[in-house]
Amino acid sequence: MARGKKGGRRGGKSGGRNADDAYRTDVVEKIDMHNERFEKYYKSQGVLPDDEWDRFLEAMRAPLPTTFRVAGSRQAARLLNDVIRSTYVPHLADVVFEGESVTPPAQIPWYPEGLAWQFNVSKKVLRKSPEFKKFHSFLVYETEVGNISRQEAVSMLPPLFLEVEPHHKVLDMCAAPGSKTAQLLEALHANDTVTASSIPSGLLIANDSDHKRTHLLIHQSARLPSPALMVTNLDASIYPAIKIPSEQTVFPSGTKARVAAKKQYQLLFDRILCDVPCSGDGTMRKNVGIWKHWQPMDGNGLHGLQLRILQRAMRMLQKDGRIVYSTCSLNPVENEAVVAAALQSMPEFELVDVSNHLPELIHRPGLTTWKPTVDRSINTDFATYDEYLQSLPEEKRGDTKMLPSHWPPSADVVEKLNLPRCIRIYPHLQDTGGFFIAVLQKKTPNAAAAASVKSTGVSEGKRQADAVESLETQDAKRPKLALEPEAPSADNVIEQDAQDDEAEGELLDEPAEEQPTIEENTGEIPPATPSITPAEFRKKNAGKTKNGDGSNIHFRENPYTFIAPDDPLVQACISKLNLKPDFPASNVMIRNTIGDPIRSLYITNDIVKSIVLHNDYTRIRLMTCGTKVFAKQEGAEAKREGADTHFRVLSEGLPVVLPYIEPESIVTADLPALKILLETYYPLCSRFDGPFRSTIESKSNGSYIVRFEPGTLGTATLSHDLVLPLWKSNVSLTLMLDKKAKSALSLRLFGEDVTPAARAAAQKKQATSEPATPAPEPDVLVPMEEDADEA
Repeated sequence: MARGKKGGRRGGKSGGRNADDAYRTDVVEKIDMHNERFEKYYKSQGVLPDDEWDRFLEAMRAPLPTTFRVAGSRQAARLLNDVIRSTYVPHLADVVFEGESVTPPAQIPWYPEGLAWQFNVSKKVLRKSPEFKKFHSFLVYETEVGNISRQEAVSMLPPLFLEVEPHHKVLDMCAAPGSKTAQLLEALHANDTVTASSIPSGLLIANDSDHKRTHLLIHQSARLPSPALMVTNLDASIYPAIKIPSEQTVFPSGTKARVAAKKQYQLLFDRILCDVPCSGDGTMRKNVGIWKHWQPMDGNGLHGLQLRILQRAMRMLQKDGRIVYSTCSLNPVENEAVVAAALQSMPEFELVDVSNHLPELIHRPGLTTWKPTVDRSINTDFATYDEYLQSLPEEKRGDTKMLPSHWPPSADVVEKLNLPRCIRIYPHLQDTGGFFIAVLQKKTPNAAAAASVKSTGVSEGKRQADAVESLETQDAKRPKLALEPEAPSADNVIEQDAQDDEAEGELLDEPAEEQPTIEENTGEIPPATPSITPAEFRKKNAGKTKNGDGSNIHFRENPYTFIAPDDPLVQACISKLNLKPDFPASNVMIRNTIGDPIRSLYITNDIVKSIVLHNDYTRIRLMTCGTKVFAKQEGAEAKREGADTHFRVLSEGLPVVLPYIEPESIVTADLPALKILLETYYPLCSRFDGPFRSTIESKSNGSYIVRFEPGTLGTATLSHDLVLPLWKSNVSLTLMLDKKAKSALSLRLFGEDVTPAARAAAQKKQATSEPATPAPEPDVLVPMEEDADEA
């Protein structure tokens, strides 16, 4: 994740042009891909053997191949992957352009089930070669609707090493722009079918510190709507504890009555992804501007933030949980140095050996020694921090930004940390970008306890006693002390109460003297049925969220409010769609300051609901959660039909609702009917034939679900059931998909875009002799999802 200082803010990506533009466009200026500091620094680190150095630099200066993965649920991804493999690749195998053979797309060998692809084709070939032009259009539209993710190959790795399952509670700490978040969501929804989505019992919280980037994150995650998703806008290094009801019924002896009465504990996560801000020199193949500006001090400046983010993740991890720490930097100060410092600060953690997790991934082990530079002249002469400190005038020693953790630990400590278990990926190994990955987990209880006693001299029992004792002073405000490693307490309920200040997001990173108390937020947990209106609640809490420096941030997002399952509108939707009794009506919510279901109804799973009900939404800066399932149907005709047809099911929410719809209420249609609905905005009911026409004409106006059965029409084949939402008016029908989704579906089934939007664009092109623009093209070459904020 190339998020370094060059972006002008913490968490901003480094600037630069797309490598393909730099190489393949004659009008752009030549970029000198040489940097003496870069070569001198990395040669001094010994990152590679001497006989590989020239190949490494050659690969760093070569354009990055185009890579993408097939997204969505596993079943849907497999079907689309079959289309690519059986329909498109054979037609691209023997393409010759301007006298030269063009290499067809190939599956990335290490990606599971062959769902990721790579090819190296210029934009000129994509736009001029008839075969590749067709493939390009296919990729563009499938990317628009979220079935294809344009993503750098190494960026796909961290979610794979997390091994997320549908029941896991997952936190993506630095999530924007969202391609890795989408992978994590897909893992939560691994049991989904082509038409229906499960409601997983797990959770994914996607966080980013930049408010604008969270909106990009929301847009990306909308491609796979999920009741298990939440998006927050917080500084990852001081991410607050999230409160949920305690599952504990028996408390240790001596626990204060008020502690047991609280019945709350801190939510801990099974999986945490720390794809942290970094200097991004592993992305030079696409961000060629880094060549000009790179200097090693960028990594030095980010080291402290990276360490704080990783340590915060370690404190929020559940027993037997897993953390993936990753950067797109090659600098050991941002990689092994961070991991080593974090492991030393919390001895109950260890690195996991994942060297054989993806057998066909070629990589190198982590470094065991490195030489931090202390200035722009690549001065690596100081073997230890103390040696460096002694070289400074006494009056300047307090001003240095270098930390002891910039330097490697002693040889005996390094040996115990198992740093070679980290994974380093270099561009020349498999024609990728540069990347670093470390997988951490808590040791087995016995090993963790032994390590903890050895390092601190404090036994587990003593820690528990101290935690219980600290509860006695929780009623009064106290100065905030440095956080200790998470205690192996009898239950998180004790830790949550003992670290109530941490729960308010006021975290410090180093053991230090006491700090002045900062005025807390309200800290009130809204009850399940608030005694004040949402508008009053929002007004009461406005502006009280604290930034990392204690300053106020005005949080203007609307709150979520759960509505009663017997609400007339919810019951009308249930009745109209003939939903089953097990439909989770109690998990339906609205989002506005009034508290009335004005425009949209959302749905969440149980754990998201618990978080919403038991946390101040301004404190956790909740941007969005759940997925939208029903929306108000606008227009005079809809209003005349009354409340039972006033709301319709959304295409994005249909997969979630579909498992609860009684089968007999779903209308059946065929492929010819689908083509008519794609070709025409509002086809008359009289245009259709067979049982579908008689069935739909007998229906009253409103929202319906149509199942298109497998079949053929000419050369087109529908190989599986396709379920889509429909709106019936007096004499016509409307397929409730947006234009981009219709175009993508048409190309996938019929090999051409038969939609009215495509015809209008073609007519405009013919009339004006200008290129048609049926939809904005997220060019499969520029930009990548990872580059979304680099322009």
